[in-house]
Amino acid sequence: MITIGKLAEYAGVTIKAVRHYHQRGLLAEPDRDSSGYRRYTAQDAIDLIKIRTLAEAGVPLARIKDLIDADQDTLATAITEIDRDLRDRIARLRQTRGQLTQLRGGDRLFVSPEVADYLDGLRELGISERHIRMERDGWILMQTVSPEDAAVWITEKCELITNPEFRALILEHDAAYDWSPDDPRLPALADRTRNWFANRRSRSEANPVHNAAVARLAAQSQPGASSPAWDRLAQLMQG
Repeated sequence: MITIGKLAEYAGVTIKAVRHYHQRGLLAEPDRDSSGYRRYTAQDAIDLIKIRTLAEAGVPLARIKDLIDADQDTLATAITEIDRDLRDRIARLRQTRGQLTQLRGGDRLFVSPEVADYLDGLRELGISERHIRMERDGWILMQTVSPEDAAVWITEKCELITNPEFRALILEHDAAYDWSPDDPRLPALADRTRNWFANRRSRSEANPVHNAAVARLAAQSQPGASSPAWDRLAQLMQG
């Protein structure tokens, strides 16, 4: 007769594992002797080693009880089923890992490579992540609803970002988000912006996307897409 500590040692498991197997009904729990200790037999050690071996092989604990004393054919059939389940789990885990790898790509998970390159260009320019997130969300909607128009727009945007005057304008617009609506710099910025667009022909403006649903979605998805200063700037540009 052996103690639980010796039983665990013989089987190569912890005492906690033995107690867990008792709770799961996998290993019979002997009565206590007159000294208050549980005493185990050699058969208990054999059963415990079988349980450990099956568990380490990946057999679910819920299946182990039926397989400890199963005949060879029954065991082989069960192992084949368990192996198939494991392969399915491995395939799902590989798919999950692939998705995690994509997530490391940041914007490239959601938008085209051209848009992602453009957003990276904005970062290099020093544009705020707030502004970049708003741009990215707009591109996600645009590419979903009107991919042809989105292709025209991003081609033009990539050209614009190389223009020093446009780069200066977009940097100042980004900074203006946090200005006071009474900031004296706003009228001058509005004038420069109007003059810039008045002196050039935009291919994207020649291909407007008339979709009210997209506009509503964009507004709902970007609750911080404006500020008092930007609202004032928009008014000045329309005046």
